[in-house]
Amino acid sequence: MYIPKICIVTTSLANGGAERFSAELSFLLTKLGFQVHILMTKDKIDYDYTGTIFNLQKELTYKENNFLKVKLLKAYLKKNQFTYIIDNRTRNNFFKELVLYKYIFIKSKVIPVVHSCNLKNYFPKYKLLAKIVYSKIYKIIAVSKEIENEIKEKFRLKNVTQIYNSIDISKIIKASNMPLEINENYILAYGRIDEKVKNYSLLIKAYKQSNLIKKGIKLIILGDGEDINFLKALADKLSLTGSIIFLSFTSNPFPYVKRAIFTVLTSRNEGFPMVLVESLACETPVISVDCKSGPKEIVLNEQNGLLVENYNAKALANAFDRLIDDKKLYLQCKQNTQKTIKHLEVNEISLKWKDLLNK
Repeated sequence: MYIPKICIVTTSLANGGAERFSAELSFLLTKLGFQVHILMTKDKIDYDYTGTIFNLQKELTYKENNFLKVKLLKAYLKKNQFTYIIDNRTRNNFFKELVLYKYIFIKSKVIPVVHSCNLKNYFPKYKLLAKIVYSKIYKIIAVSKEIENEIKEKFRLKNVTQIYNSIDISKIIKASNMPLEINENYILAYGRIDEKVKNYSLLIKAYKQSNLIKKGIKLIILGDGEDINFLKALADKLSLTGSIIFLSFTSNPFPYVKRAIFTVLTSRNEGFPMVLVESLACETPVISVDCKSGPKEIVLNEQNGLLVENYNAKALANAFDRLIDDKKLYLQCKQNTQKTIKHLEVNEISLKWKDLLNK
């Protein structure tokens, strides 16, 4: 019996949201009955996955040699004869993508996934160039409705559809029940420490303006990144050193999420922020800025959390205080957490992938 092969292309299986998505997708597609391979361009793995790994960085016997890369990729794809290639990388080099999509990936049905509303990381600047690379491929996946609409409007591409990232609630609940040695009352923000995207400085300024410090409620920032020292310096400048706890990245953040009073997202832009969905899976309410894109498709204001105007530290501080002080509102949000993400359960999202890949 022939079993279709799928190749998931990713930078790595560590650190980022697209990388975590790739790992989770490997399980989803395997359960659907596909043979799954994962093509990684960087040798780093933190997330659980299933399938066969092709580690391009390990295969290279020389330093960055583009000719050898092309040769290796071409031979690998020819050997495996993939039915589909699902591409989760950022794609902002027109000529590189032209070679990949028109020469290396040519024998497979290609499905690039757009994980962020920052479209310049996924498409050429000009509509014509985008059409040259993407108009004839099988399908483009947008992870939010807002991204789908913007791609269609900006590039006039017709082969675009939208599928949300999936969540395995039972798996996250199990992971969240691991022991945690922390006795503080706290709110939580977690993810890659990248100030240009995540805007943690807004979070710290809002926390300073709130009443949480007087109530003895700490702020935990969980994650690694090049801007960690910048944030520590800001905390010190605002006399918050004793109130903000910085913790390093962990592949299982869910015990921290479950025990948080609420989690916070302050990003300048997103795609479909899974930290919000994961928090709701742990029955922890959320407060998010209304950035582009994703939060408004996840956060139901005053039902599972609060949605706040972006770049407004005072409004964010008021939301912190409100969710702490209004016990009735908090309980209502907490009770609604999991039921508001049922449509994102892995079994539901699997049906959309099954429909897409079996056509």
